[in-house]
Amino acid sequence: MATTNQFLASMARLSLSAPSRPCTSPAITSIPRFLLPLPGHASSQSRFASGAPRAGGVKKKDEKKKKTHKSYRSYDLSDQEQFSLCDAIRYARAFEVGHPPNVVKYDIAVKLRTVKNGPMVRNRIRLPHPVKTDIRVGVICPEDSPIAVEARQLGAVAVGEESLFASIREGKMPFNRLICHADSEAALKKANLGKILGPRGMMPSQKMKTITGNVRNTMRELVGADEYRERAGVVRMAVGQLGFTPQMLADNIKAMMKHVKNDIAALEDEIDKKIEEVVLHSTNGPGFSLDSTFKPTDDKITPEHLMGPM
Repeated sequence: MATTNQFLASMARLSLSAPSRPCTSPAITSIPRFLLPLPGHASSQSRFASGAPRAGGVKKKDEKKKKTHKSYRSYDLSDQEQFSLCDAIRYARAFEVGHPPNVVKYDIAVKLRTVKNGPMVRNRIRLPHPVKTDIRVGVICPEDSPIAVEARQLGAVAVGEESLFASIREGKMPFNRLICHADSEAALKKANLGKILGPRGMMPSQKMKTITGNVRNTMRELVGADEYRERAGVVRMAVGQLGFTPQMLADNIKAMMKHVKNDIAALEDEIDKKIEEVVLHSTNGPGFSLDSTFKPTDDKITPEHLMGPM
């Protein structure tokens, strides 16, 4: 058994022996030895300013790339509640109590099953019962020409070329529809107004038939006509006012759906599109998925009950 002197001698030798990892900095001499990293081993928490691992360091794990979908998301509608047109009108009218009837409108949203970045559905339609009655047409045509005189007689609110271009650049646009005569197409391109008119949907184009050689026929077609365009796989358009009867709303919806189906059929050679869902909603109310039927499900309610004032 070791004596007390032998024990004290061994402790003295340990205190006089040099440390295995000399520390010259006075800040870390006070750190206990068991907290210091072992000699020959790098710290497991290596950090680098640039984010890239140094030579011999720990490699950064490759981040998983987010999966991108080529088509817009589709949903299973088998368990979703759907409504007849009269039921949807009944519930929508309940949400619009207290709102001005001449301001509230019914909108249709047609959800398409389609791919992203493909050809879009876009056209113009004249509904059986016009929704918008405040159509104001501007005509781009040679100044003081017989075409300009005819356009003013037909009710155009703005007519001309350079004077009309200057008004557009200043933000003075009293019109919400704009057409261009074929003789002024070169002047329109030279004016470079696409950044101003494009976001408003008023840039004349051959595709939308707003660059024309017959101003009279085009103006007659525009008055009472509405435009629709596919955005993010959905076609939206106003199809009625709150004061419309259910039959008037049904006529407009049927006309619009027939038009959209014809547009889809015209694109079959380029892309495959299908109608997935049709939703009716009012200005301040939620959307109601339609089931293609008309009559109310409640026997005590008839379409005539939805024709009077709220």
